[in-house]
Amino acid sequence: MSRHRSPGGSTDSAVIDEAVDRASTREVSTHRLPPPPSSLRGRVVVAAVAVGAFAAAGAAQTVQALGGPSQSASDEVMPLAASAPDGAAAFGVGGDEAPAAPQIIPVAKTVDAASEAQKLAKSQQIVEQREAAEAERLRPKFVSPAQGTFTSGYGGRWGTVHYGIDIAGPTGTPILSAADGTILEAGTASGFGLWVRVLHDTGEVTVYGHVDSYSVSKGQRVKAGEQIARMGNRGVSTGTHLHFEVWESDGGLKLNPQTWLNARGIVV
Repeated sequence: MSRHRSPGGSTDSAVIDEAVDRASTREVSTHRLPPPPSSLRGRVVVAAVAVGAFAAAGAAQTVQALGGPSQSASDEVMPLAASAPDGAAAFGVGGDEAPAAPQIIPVAKTVDAASEAQKLAKSQQIVEQREAAEAERLRPKFVSPAQGTFTSGYGGRWGTVHYGIDIAGPTGTPILSAADGTILEAGTASGFGLWVRVLHDTGEVTVYGHVDSYSVSKGQRVKAGEQIARMGNRGVSTGTHLHFEVWESDGGLKLNPQTWLNARGIVV
């Protein structure tokens, strides 16, 4: 807007200028407030800083008065679980009701050590029994009474009857029970010096004569192949040998030992 001055004076012009300035000021104030002077802003900032300092100092004095000596920052921070009187606080349990006790769930034993040991022992026993049965099945039931040289057979000899067979060998050669049985006698005998007689499970009796020594006693149980004596030259004998006889029973008919052995798969 152009400003007009009165050609005659300055008073009217000054009034007009003042009115124009006020209108401009009102127009500007409708949009934003004018910023405060810089000197006023500085005084406000200084006052705010001073108030904050006084507030901090007062708070520190209050804490010291109420809580005793100052504590470090790490002391002021305490976990919830550590400050709680029991473990319930660690889990956020609160209120008037007492915390429930932890539930213990019983776990059933899946293995009984004693029972398993018994089963193992029983299994081992069964295995041993089977092995023993297999060994018994494979064990020979009849054997040759001695190893050596066949020197004389059953029958007539030098005008008499020879009721056994002779097997010659070195002194001390092992003499074995020809079959399973029980010792009837072990000791001295007329004409034989020392002998051993065995009653077998089948009823027959075997006789071992001229032995140098024996290692069994009456009533002892023996198995086929078990050593019962050693070869010698005692009694009426012309050299170290075993005189072997087979009786049908104790005191019964004397059988041909060679035939008896052959019938059981033994060749001498």
